[in-house]
Amino acid sequence: MKKIDLYIIGKFIGTFLLILSLIIVIIIIVDISQHIDDFVTKKAPLNKIVFNFYLPMIPFYANTFSSLFVFITVIFFTSKMAYNTEIIAILSSGVSFLRMLYPYFISAAMIFLFSIALNHFIIPPANKVRIEFESQYVKNPYQRKSMNLHLQVQPGVYLYLSNFYASSNRASHFSLERFEGNVLKSKLIADYAVYDSDKKKWQLNNYFIRDLSDSTEVITTGTKMDTAVNFSAEELKQRDNVITSMNYFELQDNIKEQKMRGQNPNRSLLENYNRTSIPFSVFVLTLIGVSLSSRKIRGGIGMQIGIGIALSFIYILLLRFSEVFIQVGVASPLLAAWIPNFLFVIVAIVLYLRAPK
Repeated sequence: MKKIDLYIIGKFIGTFLLILSLIIVIIIIVDISQHIDDFVTKKAPLNKIVFNFYLPMIPFYANTFSSLFVFITVIFFTSKMAYNTEIIAILSSGVSFLRMLYPYFISAAMIFLFSIALNHFIIPPANKVRIEFESQYVKNPYQRKSMNLHLQVQPGVYLYLSNFYASSNRASHFSLERFEGNVLKSKLIADYAVYDSDKKKWQLNNYFIRDLSDSTEVITTGTKMDTAVNFSAEELKQRDNVITSMNYFELQDNIKEQKMRGQNPNRSLLENYNRTSIPFSVFVLTLIGVSLSSRKIRGGIGMQIGIGIALSFIYILLLRFSEVFIQVGVASPLLAAWIPNFLFVIVAIVLYLRAPK
């Protein structure tokens, strides 16, 4: 590694950390102004505000926007190098444009690997703490009633709930069916069921059970009975952002369980793919940034930074559109997660071919 490589890596990482710190401070200040009323009204302890909410928020937002921060970083310090004719000096000394990209991609690889580790193993536990704080001190208590939930809780066993009341852990019109192949073997029906969080069981009230065999049918009735089901009331209360609190292995188990239950796993799949596709974008955005800002243009550094910010917003919009594609069923989660990178790779190749050599 030559001195020029260390020089560029130093500028890359140093500028990235500086911009990252400034943006995170701004995000926290804005967030405090938005939630200060909630903290005061619900009497949130100061230590929990700091350690359970804002401290876990730092790696979450830093990693979420790291690829965009990398893009702005590359635009900023590379355009400054071009303005000071350092790029011209490097290319004139016999260093090719491709060779000059090496330290850029070494820096991007360092950020990529760190971001992958954060996404899959470090940020999810922090998100769990932050989400628990939000549920207690920021968001209103979770309420859920009308459901008509019908799912497979384990192979051959199907659960049906008509309505669920989160405040009392109570489900009405509880039904449990067991099949062997396509043949119904037993069916349990209860007027309502209450979940016992301590026993991890559902208490059935006014139940009716039909046990079927080849030639006989046994009917059992009663007023109360406990039953263990591979499905808890806590799962019904989970908010949509709970998947962000799952590490890599938990998320894989969640996807398998949703498929087994017949639920739509697209949100979990998109979260899984985004945890790799968004960090990978640092390579694409680094190439775009260097190609775009390595020559002097009219308007100076400000013009190049403005173009970089505009492209950043386009990238964010593409990420949001990918979620829409999932909801309307236009694209698979894998394709939706990688669409922004595919499109920006084309832009990167065009800009690279037009960059000064």
